[in-house]
Amino acid sequence: MAKNALPIPSALRPGRGGVRKERPGPLEYTRRWPLRLIVAATLLFLYLPLITMMVFSFNTSRRNVVWQGFTTDWYVKAANNASLMEAFVNSLTIAFFCTIISVVLGALAAVMLWRFRFPGKTAVEGSMALPIVVPEICLGVAMLVFFARVMPWPMGLPWPLNLGAITIAHVSFAFPFVATVVRARLASFNRELEEAAKDLGASEWRTFWDVLVPHMQPGLIAGALLAFTLSLDDFVITFFTAGPDTITFPVKVYSMLRFSVTPEVNAASTVLILVTVVLTAVGLHIQNRNADNRKA
Repeated sequence: MAKNALPIPSALRPGRGGVRKERPGPLEYTRRWPLRLIVAATLLFLYLPLITMMVFSFNTSRRNVVWQGFTTDWYVKAANNASLMEAFVNSLTIAFFCTIISVVLGALAAVMLWRFRFPGKTAVEGSMALPIVVPEICLGVAMLVFFARVMPWPMGLPWPLNLGAITIAHVSFAFPFVATVVRARLASFNRELEEAAKDLGASEWRTFWDVLVPHMQPGLIAGALLAFTLSLDDFVITFFTAGPDTITFPVKVYSMLRFSVTPEVNAASTVLILVTVVLTAVGLHIQNRNADNRKA
């Protein structure tokens, strides 16, 4: 071989049948049919029950195990159910306020734990992880005792103040998720950008809004989506903290399920799933659009 000749890659060296084909890497799952089959089977296992429920929400029969025909009457009946619609509005309201408060508290907590060193920091980090690892039944009982003995929530308040106890309970377990996501995003932040902004005359508050917050934006959007879905879908904690004059959508659906699983319940559940999917898609679209604008 000549001195200046470039070495031939091992993937292109000739074999017995000519040029040897490059073997796919371990992470190139699209080029390995067993991995594609496993992914397809996993997705089918996850989404087939949801698809089945949505299909049977259009069933004319009240029995879910027998398909008799197509109809949309169950959606009309669910929409005309005043108590069900009231519960749905309550769930959306609680999830809205829970998302806003959780994003603010979670972002501030993430910045505090990421930037500062203080005595007891390890204890604070461990305490924030408790709502994530503790079973929901324990949190529900704790909230029940808290609102019964420590801070009793007044009854008979006008809407939406009557949802305050449930909102506080949802924030208590939702904002640690936001803090975890935002702190993971802050791990990739270059602190020299803050120093450059301050050298150019920006104040501490201006640096926070113009430099740090734009970097946290993907984490804030992801945390908001997570907090919204956690609050909207929660049943256990809400079941223990809801008063006699308040009811949420999951609790209402559960009370309907105690009698039988009817297409009306399937229709209500389908609407909840569609709302969650649409809001998640909107959040991801905003996040991707902001990322494209930053690249441009």
